[in-house]
Amino acid sequence: MATRKLYDDELKDLSSALIRMGTTAIDAVTRSMQALKTFDKALAKEIIEDDANINAMERDIETMCLKLILKQQPVATDLRKISTAIKMITDIERIGDAASDIAEISMYHDRVNFPDIQDEVLKMAESAKEMVASAIEAYVKGDLELAKATMIKDDVVDDYFLRIRHALGSKIYNDTRDMEIVIDYLMIVKYLERIGDHAVNICEWVHYYVTGIHINEELPDFNS
Repeated sequence: MATRKLYDDELKDLSSALIRMGTTAIDAVTRSMQALKTFDKALAKEIIEDDANINAMERDIETMCLKLILKQQPVATDLRKISTAIKMITDIERIGDAASDIAEISMYHDRVNFPDIQDEVLKMAESAKEMVASAIEAYVKGDLELAKATMIKDDVVDDYFLRIRHALGSKIYNDTRDMEIVIDYLMIVKYLERIGDHAVNICEWVHYYVTGIHINEELPDFNS
């Protein structure tokens, strides 16, 4: 019994480590959008350098997971929880990469080029961050309904992406001198769209952790 309690405590430590990594990645996205909004080159450089911290967290959690598997033979639910964590950290690390890439793009901007579009980009970033936060919460709580609700919210992020892409296309149509700026913004919204996809990936693994069943490539109809 004491051994099981110790193992449960270590599983809780794993969840805490994932929360820290996820919070760090979300914070990196927040700061990257701040750098874009305020033209803060020092902040952008700091975000890029800090990406190494997220990479280190990924390695630490991976080591933690392997030790948990080797320490004793985990029951099926434990094994799914640990294997899900291993999958999740890859997506969280890529969210950190996306924040770093956005920060790097922001270093080439020194004025608000498209105020209306920038506002939409900031709102898109908020939606994507909310998805990541709730996806991680779904894992920690083993909350399948929260995972499903989070996956549905990807439609909101995708809608932002389509609207912004259309608006940027109109900018090029009206003035080809804006081409380079438009390409930068297209890259930024693509990174944000991918962050939403990473949150969906996490939720799919939460589904596996809770049910033991992998979601098919076609997302289930959660509204039925």
